[in-house]
Amino acid sequence: MNLKDKVVIVTGASSGIGKALAFELAKRGANLVLGARQFVSLCEITAVLEKDFGIRALAVQTDVSKEEDCKMLIEQAKTTFGGIDVLINNAGLSMRALFNDLDLSVIKNLMDVNFWGTVYCTKYALPEILKNQGSVVGVSSIAGYRGLPGRTGYSSSKFAMNGFMEALRTELLKTGVHVMVACPGFTASNIRVTALAKDGLAHGETSMEEEKMMSAEEVAQRICDGIEKRKRTLIMTRQGKLAVWVNKLFPAFADKKVFELFAKEKNPLIS
Repeated sequence: MNLKDKVVIVTGASSGIGKALAFELAKRGANLVLGARQFVSLCEITAVLEKDFGIRALAVQTDVSKEEDCKMLIEQAKTTFGGIDVLINNAGLSMRALFNDLDLSVIKNLMDVNFWGTVYCTKYALPEILKNQGSVVGVSSIAGYRGLPGRTGYSSSKFAMNGFMEALRTELLKTGVHVMVACPGFTASNIRVTALAKDGLAHGETSMEEEKMMSAEEVAQRICDGIEKRKRTLIMTRQGKLAVWVNKLFPAFADKKVFELFAKEKNPLIS
């Protein structure tokens, strides 16, 4: 797929990977529908994209945890552009707390955003994507293949996303629709700053060394390459690929190594 002149929807587009995706897609000539809760930021981004890249871009205030917002996002895309070629389910929320200390509303919140947001947007966009034999993308995580301590809600939501996308891919096998799961490594973005603590409030700080991580721009470039090449799965780091395979072949050993890794976090939750 050549992305030039395609209509692409990106959720969670006001910051981090979503914002980087918007700029990378605009460079490749795609017309964009950007959804996020931060409407002012979205409008500023769309103005820059249209001016700098000569594409059309639409900002739609969207809380993906609300089905009606997702439906409206898709309807706005159809009304403005007449169709949809690619849906990138990028909106996401993280957490950091031990399950024993956790308010259960935190897990519900993460499932609403990370899993149900993907389901809602995909449900309403799919008829248009079927017409165009386009792409459905889920921005997932290695946490969707291997449970991570202190991230029970995040891992659960990404496991659910991965299962949904895998089942959907199989259902659509003979339709020409491309379904891709993209799993970045740890990425320098604000997701750990906005991650929910045990009481549901944002942490406000990162627990990791952001300077050693992938950049959002690198992740966006790889996702766009994956869409153009119609890849099935993108696991973007050697550490991630190793984690997936070790977890399949030597799960008890994986438990030990993951524990050791997260025990080295700033202010670790486990020791």
